Amino acid sequence: MNGIQNGLTLLQTTAPNSTGSLVSTIVTFGLVFVIFYFLIIRPQNKKQKQMQQMIAGVKKGDKVVTIGGVHGVVASVKESTVVVKVDESTRIEFSKSAISSVSPAKTEEKAETAEEPEAKPAEKTEDK
Repeated sequence: MNGIQNGLTLLQTTAPNSTGSLVSTIVTFGLVFVIFYFLIIRPQNKKQKQMQQMIAGVKKGDKVVTIGGVHGVVASVKESTVVVKVDESTRIEFSKSAISSVSPAKTEEKAETAEEPEAKPAEKTEDK
């Protein structure tokens, strides 16, 4: 009988501490979640927000490329669709979500290039 009691007391004293392993498991899962958040979830949310802003900012005259690879100029913008002028007489209506990239209108590009030559002579006078 003494042998059985000694065996039971040994089993009771050698039982692992379950609260310590539980805490380390929770901390490990927490660290994994934080890593996933900063490496996967957050960048994806930022990219999605930029895409939504780009699509919301589409206006007449912008050059667009669709996800299907069609290049054209925006002829008109509706609530959820965009009419793209592909050729002189060809117009195609696309969903706004089908736009993959937008280039600004030509008038904005001309305004930006007009400002650059003015800045260059100022730099030349400073060099002399």
